[in-house]
Amino acid sequence: MGWLHNWGYAEQVPIDDVYDRLAALEQKYYGALEDIRRLEEENIETTNCLYEIMNSVEAVDARIDIIAEHCGVNQDV
Repeated sequence: MGWLHNWGYAEQVPIDDVYDRLAALEQKYYGALEDIRRLEEENIETTNCLYEIMNSVEAVDARIDIIAEHCGVNQDV
């Protein structure tokens, strides 16, 4: 029972107290897991949006290059 002392418990701890604290920790842990899952989903959505924006910018850049080539504009500037 020495390891309980390291966690701030005296040697004689009512088991109900231990179970109550364990239940509280499990509830906190569950809430943290839900938050992590939600953040991971949001991160995936944000990353997908950024890729879409990047592809759109590249497509516009390519169209500008085509128009500049047709108009004979010097692209080295």
